[in-house]
Amino acid sequence: MEITFDDFLRVDLRVGTIIRAEHFHEVRKPAYRLWVEFEGGIVKTSSAQITELYAPEELVGRQVVCVTNFPPKQIGPWLSEVLVTGFHRADGAVILCVPDSAVPNGTKLL
Repeated sequence: MEITFDDFLRVDLRVGTIIRAEHFHEVRKPAYRLWVEFEGGIVKTSSAQITELYAPEELVGRQVVCVTNFPPKQIGPWLSEVLVTGFHRADGAVILCVPDSAVPNGTKLL
């Protein structure tokens, strides 16, 4: 399906830094609860099914690309406010979408 450039611009993709990560035991599929810091110290929460390739302690301090303008989604007792992006491998594991150099938190992907 083709989209226009204006459609693409409606998706707010921004870089944030994971400041906290912990196992999310209350869900059916293995996931982590993440706290992601954006510009101005704003922290948003996310649930991410990235347990196959990453340990919580490896995630803290890592910059990730997030969709920041989806409506919040209730996942069990957790409110996921941003979508951390990644790529599915053939085996189903998710590889995070990350910048290859550090950029300021909140930088918009264009």
